[in-house]
Amino acid sequence: MDRVNATTPSAPADEPARAAFAALRTPEGEQLLAELRDHDPADELAAATRLRRTHPAELVSAALGQARLRQRAVAKFGAEDAYRMYFTPNGVEQATRTSVAAHRAARFAGLGVRSVADLCCGIGGDALALARAGISVLAVDRDPLTAEVARANAEALGLEDLIEVRCADVTEIDTSPYDAVFVDPARRGGRGRIFDPEAYSPPLSWAAAAALKAPRAALKIAPGVPHEAIGPEAEAEWISDGGDVKEAVLWYGEGFAPGAFRATLLPSGATLTAPAPLPAPPVGPVGRYLYEPDGAVIRAHLVADIVERCGGRLVDETIAYVTSDTRYSSPYVSGYGITDRLPFNMKKLKALLREREVGVLTVKKRGSAVEPEELRRRMKLSGPHSATVFLTRVAGAPTMLIGHPLE
Repeated sequence: MDRVNATTPSAPADEPARAAFAALRTPEGEQLLAELRDHDPADELAAATRLRRTHPAELVSAALGQARLRQRAVAKFGAEDAYRMYFTPNGVEQATRTSVAAHRAARFAGLGVRSVADLCCGIGGDALALARAGISVLAVDRDPLTAEVARANAEALGLEDLIEVRCADVTEIDTSPYDAVFVDPARRGGRGRIFDPEAYSPPLSWAAAAALKAPRAALKIAPGVPHEAIGPEAEAEWISDGGDVKEAVLWYGEGFAPGAFRATLLPSGATLTAPAPLPAPPVGPVGRYLYEPDGAVIRAHLVADIVERCGGRLVDETIAYVTSDTRYSSPYVSGYGITDRLPFNMKKLKALLREREVGVLTVKKRGSAVEPEELRRRMKLSGPHSATVFLTRVAGAPTMLIGHPLE
C-alpha cells in the first residue's frame, strides 16, 4: 500500500519523480543500479561524486535513492527479489512482506480462486504473491507513480502475463468478474499512522461492503484494530512472522468461518482458531512453568484457549502470561521454567543475580514501566550463567519472576 488517499482526487502527478523512475528503467539506469547493489550507504557521497563524472546528476541521485530502498526491502522480499524490484519510500514501509503475502495467496488458491481484484495494490507485493500462486490479478492504485512501480515489478519478476495494473479510483472498479477481492486500505495519513478504521482510505466500512459483494474476499487491517470494529460476517486472522505480529486480515465468503478468530504463525504455518469470544480464563498463583503466548494469539484473544490446553491459569487477569504446574509444549507459546518469584525490588534482584553468577540476562515485561536496558545497566551483570526475568504483575502486585527457557 503506497498512497495518500484512495477515494478522493489525488494531488497533481509528481512528474519529476515519474521522470526519474523512467530513467532508472533505461539501460543506463539499470547499469547504475547493478553497480550500486552492494554499495555501503556510508560511502554514498564518494559514490555520488564518482558516478556524476560519467552520468547525469539526476540519474545518479535517483539510482542512489533506489539502491537504498532495495537494501531496506531485502528484509521483506529477500535479496533475490528485492534487487530486481523497484520501490518508493512509502512502498518499502507499507508493503506486505513476501511470507505473509504468500500465506494469504495460498489460502485463496486452496479454495480454487483463479482471479483476484487487488484494490489499493501499492507497489504490488500482494499481487506478485497471488500471481506466483497461479492467480490472475487486476492490481489497482490511484497514484500514477505507484501504479508504474507495480507494473515494473510485475515485469521484473516475469509475472506481467498474470498481473494487469490499472491506475484508477478503487471505488469505481467493477469487481464482479473476479473470483475474489483483496482490499488494503491506506492506514497512514499526513500525520502518520491512522488508528480509527473509519479514517482509513477507503474507510473500513466501504472496504467491508466491497468484500461482502464478492464471492470471497480478504481485507487487510492493522493488528491493533478494535475487535468491536470486526463484523460478524468476517473470519478474523492475526499473522505473526518469526514471532512478530505483522498484520490482521478479515476473510469473507465461502470457505471461511464467520465470527471466528484465528492466529497463524509463520514460517511454520501453525494456525489456532476458536469461536469468539472465549470465556474469561481462570487466574491463580504462579506455578513451576510460565508460558508466553505468541503475539498473534494475544491479538486474536485466544489466550484462554492456551490456558485450557495446558491446564493452567493466568498470573493476573490483565496480563497474558499463562502459568501451570505441568510442562506443556506448543508452537503457540514460549515456555520457561520458573525458579524464583520476588516482589519488585531492584536490590534483591541484583543480589540474586550476583549470587547465581548471571552474566547474560533476558528481560521480558508485561504490565511494567521499567525499561529492559535500564534494568540491565543497574544490575552490573557478571558471570558465566544466563537467566530470564519477567517484570509483570501477579494478582495485581508488581512482581519479578526469574527462570530459564525450556528446551
